[in-house]
Amino acid sequence: MDKTDKDAKHKAAMQKQKANVDASIAAADLERGVAILLTGDGKGKTSSAFGMVMRALGYGHKVAVVQFIKGEQLSGEEIYLKEQCPQVAFYQMGTGFTWDTQDRSADIAAAERTWAVAKPMLQDPAFDLVVLDELTYMIAFKYLPEQDIIEAIRNRPPGQSVVVTGRGGGKALQEVMDTVSEVKEIKHAYRAGIKARKGVDY
Repeated sequence: MDKTDKDAKHKAAMQKQKANVDASIAAADLERGVAILLTGDGKGKTSSAFGMVMRALGYGHKVAVVQFIKGEQLSGEEIYLKEQCPQVAFYQMGTGFTWDTQDRSADIAAAERTWAVAKPMLQDPAFDLVVLDELTYMIAFKYLPEQDIIEAIRNRPPGQSVVVTGRGGGKALQEVMDTVSEVKEIKHAYRAGIKARKGVDY
């Protein structure tokens, strides 16, 4: 096949692809907020959520971020949001990982306090985007009532988008979400003995 034939074949393939993309865009005509679950055992779920935070801020949207589990160790996103983005409503449970605390009653109490902050955000139409980082663990460990979480996400204001991160989360959570993405681990530097890197891992 000569260059002319290759160019013609490429053009025909791209025209077909463009037609498919254009048709999909035209078919998606429902205007409302979306619920996104970022799950799986791979690295990058929280990073992806914070990418959406930056995207929303770029449009001047009102954003809230609530971090479950994390918060004992200072993180780059905490520093950035507190120092550079005071307009973001930012709350951390602040207990660290549950395998560090080893105190179920205290963890449940902390989860309930944090949910008491997060739930009103899911009822407030002023928020365009609400990120609930590591919320799935609260369901998996039965720290919070699953049905309360599901209903809060389902009944949030029509224009509000919500992003939930964390491994698992269960079938009921997946069903109420509009988009579910699984981050799969292929390799991880930690397993090769490489220490977590500031600015990359935290």
